[in-house]
Amino acid sequence: MKFSNDQPIYLQIKNDFYQRVCNGTLRPGDKLPPVRETAVELGVNLNTIQRAYMDMERDGVVEKQRGQRSYITNDIEFINKLKSQMAEVQVTAFYNSMKQMGFRDEDIQKQLAEVIKKEGGA
Repeated sequence: MKFSNDQPIYLQIKNDFYQRVCNGTLRPGDKLPPVRETAVELGVNLNTIQRAYMDMERDGVVEKQRGQRSYITNDIEFINKLKSQMAEVQVTAFYNSMKQMGFRDEDIQKQLAEVIKKEGGA
């Protein structure tokens, strides 16, 4: 994982986990890797991973069970809500960026439709 300077590392890690939940790489009920293992794998401080895990638990995406192990929530409705929230953040960022470049709404829609068509979408 490559980290950028525009956001704290723990947030980047948390968002990476959320993306994996949304795309199905991490499924409901899956066990998260131990904090120490994740820290070593990513080359970051143990406290950074603990903070990301605590945030995910506070957000309701992760639940602690059986001897303090962390698992992805089994709440499918919650995961669908997470997907919608993440999509809204991405689309809003895209829209605001296009507006800052001077595009009108109809131009943005046209550009997006062309990309969807080109990339094999409906």
